[in-house]
Amino acid sequence: MVTDIASQQPPPATGRPVPPPPAAPSTREDLRAVMAARRDLGPEYEDALVDSFLDKLDVEIAARIRNEVAAQLRHQPPGPLVKQKDSAVGVAMGSLALGIPLTGIAVANAGPAGLLLAWGGIIAVNFAYAVSRRSQR
Repeated sequence: MVTDIASQQPPPATGRPVPPPPAAPSTREDLRAVMAARRDLGPEYEDALVDSFLDKLDVEIAARIRNEVAAQLRHQPPGPLVKQKDSAVGVAMGSLALGIPLTGIAVANAGPAGLLLAWGGIIAVNFAYAVSRRSQR
């Protein structure tokens, strides 16, 4: 029978590595029982006995790992905050990319006044974006 390791509390962290606990007494007893059953039943049941023992062992190991991970997470300080991707570069590059064709269209249709109007709009968009980013901080 596998001991319910998930209900056991890990020892408090002392800053030193804790050696893994020895095999649980139930695991040793299970192994002895499997070996005795193998002697009694014969080699034709060996695969089934080994599979059964390994399944119990897998459950115990998984419970130990869950407990160890939970203990590590409880004693770990929170990590650094994830820095959000800076989209200001994207806005600036997009403004320049759109500025080139807008400049050509504005100058061709309205002359210097169109040029001033197109770039005034681009500057206004970038200014509004910068102000909104500053207010979010």
